Amino acid sequence: MNEIKDELKKKVLRTFILIISIVFICLITLFIMDYYNLIEKEYFKASDFNIKTIYSKVDFDNDKIDDYTDFVIGARKDAENHPTYVSKYYENAYPPDNEGVCTDVIWRAFKSAGYSLRDMVNEDIKKYPEDYKEVIDRDKNIDFRRVMNLNVFLKKYAVSLTTDYNEIGEFQPGDIVVLNKGKHIGIISDRRNKDGIPYVIHNGGQPVREEDYLEKAEVTAHYRFDASLIEEEVLVRWKD
Repeated sequence: MNEIKDELKKKVLRTFILIISIVFICLITLFIMDYYNLIEKEYFKASDFNIKTIYSKVDFDNDKIDDYTDFVIGARKDAENHPTYVSKYYENAYPPDNEGVCTDVIWRAFKSAGYSLRDMVNEDIKKYPEDYKEVIDRDKNIDFRRVMNLNVFLKKYAVSLTTDYNEIGEFQPGDIVVLNKGKHIGIISDRRNKDGIPYVIHNGGQPVREEDYLEKAEVTAHYRFDASLIEEEVLVRWKD
């Protein structure tokens, strides 16, 4: 009789341990899915928080879409294309559409608005090499694909804004954020979370490229590129 009771206790214990293990695995799985934004969430617009969306005064490529909207369109196209995260040098400067890193989101966004960010950064490095202290040997095929160089360029030619993402009205679609102590970069989306904090369109190799990310990151710098404030010689048009 005692042997039967002991066996029954063991079965109950094994069942309990199994249930606890399953619950634990489910919770960990849900946490991971939530962290990587694999669980679809409702997103909101600026108007849901009485935030007035700022549109650029400039339509550089004359497509009847302002620059900031074009930036979002270009970045979102890259996000939806979901290029494999590949960090390498390309002889012709540009990676193929199915490859890229965080900085490739930026030049693709600028391309959507008609700008050649590669040539703009290259010309600025050529003209003001002392500003780009990290550049040892200038190379237009890679310099525009380095976050540190984009940060220097944007600090010179874009409007610097708050890095406090809780000031939700100050973060607008098409803004550019440098993240994680200058190691990462992305474009602010026109989508927001339930607290009004905007999504970021970026490529860190993560499953979802347009995501609720600002609260997980450190905002190092926040820029708004306003071509109307920049001398024309700095601006270079994209050429196919």
